Amino acid sequence: MTKFGLAQSIARVEDPRLLKGVGRYTDDIVLPAMLHAIVLRSPHAAATIDRIDTTAAASVPGVKAIYTAADLKADGLGPLPCAAPVQNRDGSDMANPPHLALAEGAVRHVGDPVAFIVADTAAAARDAAELISVDYTVQSSIVDLAKATEPGAPLVWPEARNNIVFDWGIGDQAATEALFASAAHVTRLTVVNNRVVVASMEARASIAEFDQATGRWTLYANTQGGWLIKNLIAAVFATEPEKFRVITPDVGGGFGMKAFLYPEHALTCYAARKLGRPVKWASERGEAFVADTQGRDNITTGELAIDKDGKFLALRTRNLANMGAYLSTFAPYIPTLAGGAVLAGVYGFQQIFANVIGVFTHTVPVDAYRGAGRPESNYLLERLVDAAARELNIDRAELRRRNMVPSSAMPHATPVGKTYDSGDFATVLDAALKEIDYTNFPARRAEAARRGKRRGIGLAYYLEVTMGDPTERAEIRFAEDGKVDLYVGTQSTGQGHETGYIQLTSQRLGIDAEKIRVRQGDTDTIPVGGGTGGSRSLYSEGQAILMTADTVINKGKQAAAEALEAAPADIAFDDGRFSIVGTDRAIDIIELAVMQRRRAAAGEQAITLDAAEIATVAEHTFPNGCHMAEVEIDPDTGVVEIVRYRVSDDFGKTVNPMIVRGQVHGGVAQGLGQALVERTDYDLETGQLLSGSFMDYALPRANDLPDIEVDLLEVPSVSNPLGVKGAGEAGSVGSPPALINAIIDALSADGVTHIDMPATPETVWRAMSMARAA
Repeated sequence: MTKFGLAQSIARVEDPRLLKGVGRYTDDIVLPAMLHAIVLRSPHAAATIDRIDTTAAASVPGVKAIYTAADLKADGLGPLPCAAPVQNRDGSDMANPPHLALAEGAVRHVGDPVAFIVADTAAAARDAAELISVDYTVQSSIVDLAKATEPGAPLVWPEARNNIVFDWGIGDQAATEALFASAAHVTRLTVVNNRVVVASMEARASIAEFDQATGRWTLYANTQGGWLIKNLIAAVFATEPEKFRVITPDVGGGFGMKAFLYPEHALTCYAARKLGRPVKWASERGEAFVADTQGRDNITTGELAIDKDGKFLALRTRNLANMGAYLSTFAPYIPTLAGGAVLAGVYGFQQIFANVIGVFTHTVPVDAYRGAGRPESNYLLERLVDAAARELNIDRAELRRRNMVPSSAMPHATPVGKTYDSGDFATVLDAALKEIDYTNFPARRAEAARRGKRRGIGLAYYLEVTMGDPTERAEIRFAEDGKVDLYVGTQSTGQGHETGYIQLTSQRLGIDAEKIRVRQGDTDTIPVGGGTGGSRSLYSEGQAILMTADTVINKGKQAAAEALEAAPADIAFDDGRFSIVGTDRAIDIIELAVMQRRRAAAGEQAITLDAAEIATVAEHTFPNGCHMAEVEIDPDTGVVEIVRYRVSDDFGKTVNPMIVRGQVHGGVAQGLGQALVERTDYDLETGQLLSGSFMDYALPRANDLPDIEVDLLEVPSVSNPLGVKGAGEAGSVGSPPALINAIIDALSADGVTHIDMPATPETVWRAMSMARAA
């Protein structure tokens, strides 16, 4: 038997179950008498719906119902709510047009849901969908973010003038302008943060059943936390959240995309109530390209004001942020309050002013994607710092070190309203430089040149802020079979939560790890939960677990005092046993829990050891670290090879270093994929998604990626008792600027000073050719 402690690289306890095929995902669920549904989607980016004829489709054998927007409207279904609206700089409300589950009167992007077909089989529903006749009048569309706000551009929504959703700002504009006026040097740069398709390994699915007797729905869906979905979908049906039970089984990757309420959640619930039978919808891979939210898609201009000594004075930014055609659940929050929170990075700016313009386009809605606004801000900042170093002829590492907030200044308040509780940025930077042998890089560059290659080194020092619900709940129950059930309010989507939570519980209660089971994903058995997102799980759920375990121990001391006939003050707890101090009389925690439960069941007065607590997450945490990339580029083809990649991270205390490194590996892979190969391409004339399958949309493959070396430098957070900082998204934050900075460094001798993501061979080759011709 094993007792797991903290800071141990324990193998993930969930892996054997998943690797053996015992995992249970939403698409694996089969309910009695279950029907299957298909969504008919718009083939046009912008068009009016003149007529929908379902006559022929309804005659297909096995078809039970076909629903359009008219049906939903007749039954009083409301729009999908945007849960995170922001205000304009002048205090007015942003544009917030309705996001209906089925398009009414017009479609606004390729893939917009138009009809919902329910049948005995998915094949029958698909056959029927092909027979639905929809008369469209195609309209002009706008998919180019850079031109969407220009006068005369086609409007996605008539109420959004110039397609502007919001005009948001943060910081002291006047004070920022004054510092720019006094600056000895100003560096300016415009960067494109390219749109990405999330492409989680498991596609989305939704299964709903309705109980006519209770008037309650049970929704099975691969979410990142059913409690948010429960609250949002209740608003669509104009009822109470308690009318919904959301069950989330195993989830094969989320990355933010599975956190949101989607039309298919509402449509399956609607159809299940109408038909009195369970209804299932499961996305196909091609469908996911036009039905799942996508990520990033910003065009940002940044300006860096610097004094005569190379010290940063102020930062000024203007960001065009694509919202797509509809406002997804958290869409306005991502480039504004999320991205704005980390604009200061690790540097001691005196002032910052950021302006974010949210923009509608005839494209798939954009929302949080791993990092959610923070990668975009860090990308801009670290690209700017590198550009400033070139312009000032100061070493990139030295310019960063010169401007870093020292550890002695913690806690440090930033101009954007955040207070860093801890951090030793210079030490982490120096460790990264040493490990990659930064000093001797010129020799490696010269050796590559002798082989005809351009070699470059890039660095990016990122700073993240964890986010999410301000509370989290944990419950510990001692089960009849001698096991301990731990109920959590977060939702694993592959991160290894079960292992980390078992380590915490085993260490605190001294219980063998094999006896602890993690329960998650049922909003009936777990009444509240903050879900997973913003790298919040360990520092929020971990606090709740510790609080709950301490309550178990305190209750156990009282129960043990009765069982051992001693005063509670004389009871000690250690390594899973309650004992009388100074004696050998003791009782095991599980033995005591079983005894007390049986006494209570027999009607005796007994203190049971089961407990539940809700932790208040008073402060967020600030993970940070330095990413370093070395690349070699073939000047004849533009092919980029990442020859080395090293990360020095400060995640505070680490519960399981192996899992943390794995999270960094995954995040880096996604960040390098965005920087190197991933391009979401819409046809500028028709609005068609040209990269709508893996034939045209490139995900990084194993041979695109180097070995990713990760060093963990622990600077404990003082804002939570575990000292942890959150690690789930950090890899995707630091990797894009590190790689692009390395590519620009490699091409500097050719005169290249700028390149946008993705740095495909064609893009790199063209940049070199244009620089030579200039």
